[in-house]
Amino acid sequence: MPLDATFSWPDRAALARRWQALEPRSDASFFLRWTWIGAWLDSYGLEPDLLAVTDGTGRDVALALMGHAMQPRLLGPVATLSLNQSGDPAADRPYIEYNGLLADRALQPEAASAAIAALARRRDWRALRLSGVAPGTPLLDLPARRRTCVDASPVYQVDLDAVRAAQGDYLSLLSANSRSQIRRAIKDRGGALPQVAAATLNDIEPWIADMARLNQGRHADNAWGDPAFCRFVATLAARGLSGGEVELLRVTDGNDLVGLLVTFHHQGVAMNYQSAFAAPRGAKDKPGLLCHAAAVAHYAGRGLARYSFLAGKDRYKQSLATCEERLEWWVVERFSPRLELEALLRRLFRRPASA
Repeated sequence: MPLDATFSWPDRAALARRWQALEPRSDASFFLRWTWIGAWLDSYGLEPDLLAVTDGTGRDVALALMGHAMQPRLLGPVATLSLNQSGDPAADRPYIEYNGLLADRALQPEAASAAIAALARRRDWRALRLSGVAPGTPLLDLPARRRTCVDASPVYQVDLDAVRAAQGDYLSLLSANSRSQIRRAIKDRGGALPQVAAATLNDIEPWIADMARLNQGRHADNAWGDPAFCRFVATLAARGLSGGEVELLRVTDGNDLVGLLVTFHHQGVAMNYQSAFAAPRGAKDKPGLLCHAAAVAHYAGRGLARYSFLAGKDRYKQSLATCEERLEWWVVERFSPRLELEALLRRLFRRPASA
């Protein structure tokens, strides 16, 4: 059966119905589920284009959102499409991962081909951003002048089956240095891991406020200083709580707060999306390591397969992981005199495309 792909913008209620109707037929990631997509659209007031692939009966077999923006480049702004992003850095702070098409599992290759054909027909862009995609994504088959991988990141994870095989002794799977740091921190807190409690709906607002407070001043470009981002995380937690897709954890040692974690749950994987930690009590205290070790024990006890730290090259993620995957960030470019000159200048001055 031939497939057709078109661009449009249905109203929000119609989009939600179509998206949620396709989800049970798809193996797509949490980041492509309506819990994430709807919270993102509502929190930032976005209206990107809908790319819909349909069969001969008009039934959706693949959906994606396409932001269109003039994005800054070395020689000036370039018309750019962004897969499931807006193209506005402020609205893309939520940082999508495991990106792609929400596609019917039985028709994924055909849906990708139809989507590529629709993108190729569209003439109002010169660059396409594919952020946080799995290596080998079929969308890279789009006819193009240039395809550039601007970044690649490990996705560090903990194999929870291995933790259970070790009778719950997660620390035995880590390096001697990581093991020593966590054991020393546990000893200084009385010899036991902190306790983990999950939020109810009534807890979300004050706990998110605590996360924003604890993260204040921690980073030069702090997403938690943006009210829209705080609203997005709170909306995501509230909408995902009832279905078990999102969990907000509070980690405590007696009456003392150690930290908070926002995790996503999908296909047996708990993914740590955001975190906030109390200030260390002393030089040997490691609130962040303790929170993650407590979360590993929490999810291993619930029978999940993996605990993921999501994308990031942070040293602490590597030190706590027992396995890893990889995600990539690509820019696909059409021919444009300006982009050709930019590519030449980058070669001459050996400047990376991500600069």
